[in-house]
Amino acid sequence: MTIDQQIERFLASPAFGVAGASVRREKYGNKVLRCYQQNDRKAIPVNPHEHEIEGVACVATIAELPPEVTSLSMITPPAVTAKLVPLAIEKGITSIWMQPGAEHPAAVALCREKGVNIIADGSCLLVVLGYHEH
Repeated sequence: MTIDQQIERFLASPAFGVAGASVRREKYGNKVLRCYQQNDRKAIPVNPHEHEIEGVACVATIAELPPEVTSLSMITPPAVTAKLVPLAIEKGITSIWMQPGAEHPAAVALCREKGVNIIADGSCLLVVLGYHEH
């Protein structure tokens, strides 16, 4: 698959998980969530320390994401990415997009081994969907 085909497959999900979602609007974990909202896509923030981000109820763990979430955006430090990817695969997530800076080689390898659609080439969701500050 080309990267464009991988992105198309990722974006076909009915809803998206956002691991690393943040209440701080200057953080990329917040911008990715708002980018989905700006594009009228359903996104669910994953953050064990918050109840709500940008008006959306959070889930504490990837395991708590609803079944309609088949794609997961990761805006997490690489060490956290490495811990979360096996949980996402166990949950049945079929597409994972590691935002620039979130990539972890072992996690990328695990996705490929398990047949998960993995985007970890430096592509940025904010660029692809056309994020803008308000």
